[in-house]
Amino acid sequence: MAKPPRGVAPRIGPGVEVGVTEEVIHRQVHTFYAAVRHDPALGPIFDRAIDDWDGHLAKMCDFWSSVLLMTGRFKGSPVAAHARIPEIRSTHFARWLHLFAQTAHAVCPPAAAELFIAKSEMIGQSLQLGLAASRGEETDRLRN
Repeated sequence: MAKPPRGVAPRIGPGVEVGVTEEVIHRQVHTFYAAVRHDPALGPIFDRAIDDWDGHLAKMCDFWSSVLLMTGRFKGSPVAAHARIPEIRSTHFARWLHLFAQTAHAVCPPAAAELFIAKSEMIGQSLQLGLAASRGEETDRLRN
């Protein structure tokens, strides 16, 4: 990785301090999506939406690397991607968050798991608000 310009502090994501590495991200993402694919509620939705699982997993690793390690690798629009799937509902987000947390506790160091979970909850809330707004739905009920 290139050094930042002189006088500029290096970018260090919040995950560094709690033991998040690219390996931890890979393990979380791949284990989580294996569980999603077998989940009776989420599996069919994801299988219809994703043609290239290897590409999706790589993109999700880039996403979490950008969020937790500030690598800037992720390029995409999560709200737009999810908006193309009209069957996604708040119950799906709840199930997704449950499986994500369960996976994080199983495969990540404890402090890293808590950070993954906290970020996933914020991202889930943001995605739900973005989807509701894009669908012209009421968003007040989604705000905590």
